[in-house]
Amino acid sequence: MTGASLACHRSKSVLAASPFLLFFVAVAACGGRLDAGWDEPKGLLPVDERNPIVLCNDGFTDNWQGEYAMLLANTGGPPLAGIIINDSWAWPEIEENMAGWEQMVAAAQESGLRDIPVPLRSNGQPLVRPDDDDIDSTVPNGSEGAQFILEAAERVAQPYRPLVVVTGGRLTDVADAYLLDHTLPDRVVVVSSMGSITADGGEMGVPNGEMDTWADIIVTHKFRYIQVSAFYDSTTDVPSSLLPQLPSNAFTTAWIASKQPDVWDRVVAADQVGVLAVAIPSFVSAVVRVVQQGVGEEGFPALLSDPSGPVWLVTEVNDAIARARFWEMLMDPATFHPE
Repeated sequence: MTGASLACHRSKSVLAASPFLLFFVAVAACGGRLDAGWDEPKGLLPVDERNPIVLCNDGFTDNWQGEYAMLLANTGGPPLAGIIINDSWAWPEIEENMAGWEQMVAAAQESGLRDIPVPLRSNGQPLVRPDDDDIDSTVPNGSEGAQFILEAAERVAQPYRPLVVVTGGRLTDVADAYLLDHTLPDRVVVVSSMGSITADGGEMGVPNGEMDTWADIIVTHKFRYIQVSAFYDSTTDVPSSLLPQLPSNAFTTAWIASKQPDVWDRVVAADQVGVLAVAIPSFVSAVVRVVQQGVGEEGFPALLSDPSGPVWLVTEVNDAIARARFWEMLMDPATFHPE
């Protein structure tokens, strides 16, 4: 064992005596930098349920992203630090999007779910690629969502536990936030439900990636980025046959039951996979490393296989684990913090 290895080994041995001492001594002795979510992540990704999250999305009816996030935040999952709502070509009416998310939050709060933040409207438009193709030449929007991401990162991120921005729409606000503060990636990891798997790796296209391809490129080149391109049918989370079993409260028998018929049965619409990848480490069953380079056959940013690539691409998930956790949370009275 070398002197450096021995120092690293000894620094880890002090964990039982002082976790705080371990943090400072181990980083210095081992000559390393803590990975996101701690230096020993629980699953295949560098973040987990200990990281606070901010949701970014547009519509509210097609999947269960918000519901999963709110339930998980009340059952030991990632704390929910914010909800940013924008529009897209699929959900162009931002006022309707906001109204739906506000109703979801109101139902959650009325049912006893705690620490559910009020949604924030963000009107930033897709970013324009500059003529010189230099990311840092991009004109920022300075959107409400970008400003909130900066504030939330300053408020809740820690060197060993960065804020995770989980997107189910375009990456505009995340990229915009970088353009406002180039130090932001030190405090933020981005997890996106987006794109597809290809023979060469992946692509940042449908769903969600096609909405702002320049923002896609900015995020992959500047942030620690995780793309979840493995989806499942959202209608299997709340089948009609199980609706009568839901406990009676505003979030379940009112909100979830009324939304259930509108949830899409399209496999690529499952925006909740981003939240699940962070909150339930065993949900992610296969990951490859990739690098963003060029464009794919459809003209969207390509993610090419590279064992040392900076991007994590989730290629397989275990949806049965997600459904089991969903129903466990829904059926447990303690989830809703009865007085």
